[in-house]
Amino acid sequence: MIQMGTKLKVSDNSGAKIVECLKIVGKKSNGVGSIGDIIVVSVKHLIFKQKSKIEKGGVYKALITETKKGVKRKDGSLIRFSDNYAVLLTAQGNLTGSRVIGRATYELRKRNQAKVLSLAAGVF
Repeated sequence: MIQMGTKLKVSDNSGAKIVECLKIVGKKSNGVGSIGDIIVVSVKHLIFKQKSKIEKGGVYKALITETKKGVKRKDGSLIRFSDNYAVLLTAQGNLTGSRVIGRATYELRKRNQAKVLSLAAGVF
């Protein structure tokens, strides 16, 4: 359950460490985002301050990959994660980083995000 103002950790090697959600794309102002939703984020902290494509305070799109709230599947199981994570995207919808360090769920396949699944360290 991601709302406006929620801080998320970044699980790729783009250079950002923590981002803040500004808007959930395709939802009304009071809507919440879940795994597989695209959000607009602002970068709050960087991993390193060397030259990179990502800059502090920049506004980017991101894809939610893990949430504390979790996701319920049709078989009744509930998959939860320890924290809220996202991966940064370009304006065209491609991944900014070349690796996805964290995990991902099969629900991303329904949202046409197979590239994230293929690069993820673990798929649940």
